[in-house]
Amino acid sequence: LSKNIMLNRSLDSVYFRDGARRIDFVLSYVDDKDGDKKQERRKAFEASLEKVGLELELEDKSNSDDGKTYFLKVHAPWDVLATYADVLKVKVPFKASDIPKARQDPLSWVTLPFRLPERIMRPEPDYFTSPFDKAKMDFFLIHDKETFFPPSTRNRIVYYILTRCPYYTDDCQERDKTGIKRLLSNGTYTSAFPLHDCRYWKKARESRCENERHLLYKHWARFLTFYKEQPLNLIRSYYGEKIGIYFAWLGFYTEMLFFAAVMGVICFLYGVLSYEDNVSSKEICDSKIGGIIVMCPLCDKKCSYWKLNSTCLSSWQSHLFDNEATVFFAIFMGIWVTLFLEFWKRRQARLEYEWDLVDFEEEQQQLQIRPEFELKCTNRRLNRITQEMEPFLPLPSKCARFCLSGATVLFWICLILACIMGVIAYRLAVYAAFASIMKDSPTNHIQLVGSLITPQLATSVTASCINFILILVLNFLYEHVAIWITDMEIPKTHLEYENKLTMKMFMFQFVNFYSSCFYVAFFKGKFVGHPGDYRYMFGRWSGLRNEECDPGGCLIELSTQLVIVMAGKQLVGNVQEALLVRNWWGSRKARKHPEKVYSRWEQDHDLLSFSQFGLFHEYLEMVIQFGFITLFVASFPLAPLLALFNNILEVRVDAWKFTTQYRRTVAAKARNIGAWQEILNVVAILSVVTNAFIMAFTSDMIPRLVYLYAYHPGSEATMRGYINNSLSVYEISQIPAPNRYRDYRYPPGHDRQYSHTMQFWHILAAKLAFIIIMEHVVFVVKFFVAWLIPDVPSEVKARVKRERYLIQEYLHNYEVERLKLQLSQSLCFSTETAPDLSNHN
Repeated sequence: LSKNIMLNRSLDSVYFRDGARRIDFVLSYVDDKDGDKKQERRKAFEASLEKVGLELELEDKSNSDDGKTYFLKVHAPWDVLATYADVLKVKVPFKASDIPKARQDPLSWVTLPFRLPERIMRPEPDYFTSPFDKAKMDFFLIHDKETFFPPSTRNRIVYYILTRCPYYTDDCQERDKTGIKRLLSNGTYTSAFPLHDCRYWKKARESRCENERHLLYKHWARFLTFYKEQPLNLIRSYYGEKIGIYFAWLGFYTEMLFFAAVMGVICFLYGVLSYEDNVSSKEICDSKIGGIIVMCPLCDKKCSYWKLNSTCLSSWQSHLFDNEATVFFAIFMGIWVTLFLEFWKRRQARLEYEWDLVDFEEEQQQLQIRPEFELKCTNRRLNRITQEMEPFLPLPSKCARFCLSGATVLFWICLILACIMGVIAYRLAVYAAFASIMKDSPTNHIQLVGSLITPQLATSVTASCINFILILVLNFLYEHVAIWITDMEIPKTHLEYENKLTMKMFMFQFVNFYSSCFYVAFFKGKFVGHPGDYRYMFGRWSGLRNEECDPGGCLIELSTQLVIVMAGKQLVGNVQEALLVRNWWGSRKARKHPEKVYSRWEQDHDLLSFSQFGLFHEYLEMVIQFGFITLFVASFPLAPLLALFNNILEVRVDAWKFTTQYRRTVAAKARNIGAWQEILNVVAILSVVTNAFIMAFTSDMIPRLVYLYAYHPGSEATMRGYINNSLSVYEISQIPAPNRYRDYRYPPGHDRQYSHTMQFWHILAAKLAFIIIMEHVVFVVKFFVAWLIPDVPSEVKARVKRERYLIQEYLHNYEVERLKLQLSQSLCFSTETAPDLSNHN
């Protein structure tokens, strides 16, 4: 057709020119200087596609908006779809479900404002399903062959064919010349994608179009619907189960964060309301107590003596997070994380049943073999189960690749630790510089770095910012390395590839994001020494004396580190999404061009391509956030609140990206969140240990309790005198008043001067006892809750068994009826032929 004739019809269509055959996939390419070789590849590849039965239609470059892009439209006819649906064991309906729906909750009216219409939440009726069998097509509910397989299934089947079709000629067969992925990498084709069914901001004119994209945008992708439930069934229908399960997990995680955020706010409010009852801070700020206590210099050469009341503000800030409620919040979070994981297993089991994924993994494992594995593994061996020859990777090659991969990961982790050591050295050097600003004599007012910032806080903030920049740089570099070494290992299946990449990236991210928090929580201030015998990072010659904690404790510095890294990561992630995804070129261009000029395939071509690692990055971002709100939540109870606000935005931003800015993704199946589930379990267990150690060794809670119940003077239990009790004395002849430092050591002149007092050992014993008690209490509750809550709801178990029974019964009846029909036909044939034989005789 000429361009003038093309203008007479709307190109905003998902059908071929005949208006009957649906476009299941689109390939695009342009002519360039290396056109001859690429043209030969395209010709061979397209011939292979037609050989397997696919139908092609080419749109000339003269019909494209830029005048240089060709679009090859691909349609899979019924025979091809039926053949490969049989190969892929696609589950299709054979009977309407007669299992009654669950009873409606009597309190469901409470959630009515948060619900979506039933037609959006359940766009399709429930059916009994069974793997498609081409030989039994009359068993299934096939009303219309053109619509029997939904578009998501159609594009999955076509993509399966595209990834396995060769593009070599018969006279020159080269095994590596196979699949659309290789053709995209060498530039033969510029893109390959399935089509969106319509424009997102309005319905399609074609009555046969599903308009699911428009419904998703209207009810899901707009931020004004942030308080509404997600249309998970519609998401699954349009994008496939793999993306559907991600949004189901993200939504459930966000819902559970609400309860953690409420408890965190209550804990913070307790710190605010008990502000005036904080005796320790009052003593530090009191000019008659903290104002006369002279502290030892913070560094060796440039630092002078300073007064305790200079840390007045930081002691008040520390009380907001380091108070009695923090202990209960840490225990609560240990139980919350168990409830989250157990209830998610139940939600996941329900989705597996509703989305026909119960037996998916067992059936599909062999069908998920990566084309790269088939191409690179030239060795073949007999599969004992299928009795067919299959590719395999020899053991020596596998071991060599594994060792190289492990060495690479270890090298990069060591590189992170080296960067962390550099940041620690920076902290020590800059700490001394900030502390040297305090040049006033002990008897005068102590000058701060600025009006409200102590040297500890200034050092912590600047070091955290530098550390965050290093995190971003190392993440960018390591991502490419992780993909390279995973490709080098040649995993057999897509599932194995994703799991290997997931573990490599998470190990790196774990060390990269959390190592600085571990340093502040468990190492800073623990190996300081005492005046006259200080400890140094690289030896005394370096002059870098190990950091001391503020008299109010290191918890406020851990809170600062956590806020900067966690909030910074969320902020940078949101900014990146806004800058990289806001592809207004495609959206604005689609709105300005009339439908007759701007075709559906060209509209989608101008959108962004969703990377094969796109969903991986979304999971990784959320799991790293999960680590922040569980591993170190005792230091910052408001962390779940920040995560909640971020995730409410994240759900709608991700929805907006998928619906308006990205090309439609190829539908993929997944029955669960994969390796991320095990990672979450490990983080949950580790969080109990880290929070117990934070409360024991980073917080000042245990020393205060030991003082309150064992060392306070007088009969009344009070915190008065705690500050003086927590400081030790070091005498210098030039200073009239004795100097203090934070520790529990005997004073000068004592038989065991500068060695630890009995109170130090009592506090250490109390800390260890607290860790043991807290861990055992939380773990007992965790395991009890995990035992009490079954992973699969009893209702779902019953429905699965009922459905399997009914499927077997219907299959049996079908086979019996089929056999009866065959017998009756054979009998009719024999009676018809009998008279002929008798007459002949």
